[in-house]
Amino acid sequence: MPVRAISLDELNCALRASSADSGSGSVEHQELRDWCASLETGSILYFPQTPLPIPLEEQEFLRRLQQSRNGSHKNIAYKPNSDKLTGVDSKSLSGAEIGQLHAIMRRYSESVAEFLSVFLAPYGKRWRLDYASYRPIEEQGRDLPARRRNDLLHADAFPTGPTGGRRILRFFHNIHSNRTRDWVVAEPFPRVIGAFAPGKLPLPRPDGPLARAGKRLAQATGLASLVPDLKRSPYDAFMMQLHNSMKEDAAFQSECRKEEVKFAPGSSWMVYTETVPHSVIAGQYALEQSFLVEPEAMVVPGSAPVNVLESMVGARLV
Repeated sequence: MPVRAISLDELNCALRASSADSGSGSVEHQELRDWCASLETGSILYFPQTPLPIPLEEQEFLRRLQQSRNGSHKNIAYKPNSDKLTGVDSKSLSGAEIGQLHAIMRRYSESVAEFLSVFLAPYGKRWRLDYASYRPIEEQGRDLPARRRNDLLHADAFPTGPTGGRRILRFFHNIHSNRTRDWVVAEPFPRVIGAFAPGKLPLPRPDGPLARAGKRLAQATGLASLVPDLKRSPYDAFMMQLHNSMKEDAAFQSECRKEEVKFAPGSSWMVYTETVPHSVIAGQYALEQSFLVEPEAMVVPGSAPVNVLESMVGARLV
């Protein structure tokens, strides 16, 4: 469960070398490929000093926002593909403030996408830009049902947005003025999957019960006819079940090998959250941008959970 720290000097040196390499027509700089490989196989890449500094006045504006702990929306989401903002507690903000928030979130999303297009150059932008979010609520002590709790170890899966085998890459930024954001992380997917499947969860099958249940869910919500991607693949149905099983398995939560990680104020980090079981136990004021990355883009293709499961099953699952 390594956290691999990358200093700004180290980062800038590698990016300069990569730029020189690409200009001469050679392959991407090897250090970028090494960072991709570490990320794919379960490392958290940690920037103690963020490579994407946010102006102080924008940070202060975000920290002043009031978001109800008891409301239906705990996070503010920005949808870059439609340039829309959702989850805003509009009763506490003026129209001008909502416009300012929208602009800040748009800039943040664009800056992360631009940075990762260079830092993750070996991927060749083979990803789908997903939502960005601002998380203003204190994580410690949130009263939520088990399946919605962030403080329980889990591998990410989206109940209304199946990935079709794409990997969930998330880039985070702690904008708290003086507090760390505290995570607990467990061993990556290839090493923990045996604790759940096939003993506690049946392995997914191309037309097994989990796949059929996923299709029924999509049809019951009425969204399948509008969004074809909501017809859940066997892989997506299994990952949703795994997400829930991890959170509800008291023995796994207490006995699995895990460690605590603290991310400093002003730092950033990135991780494949469907690969690294994680929980957030404390912290407030974080920004995040998600990407859905094609498994074919991987430097280490066998590390992708979809490929791990397909090897176990001996069949295609997406």
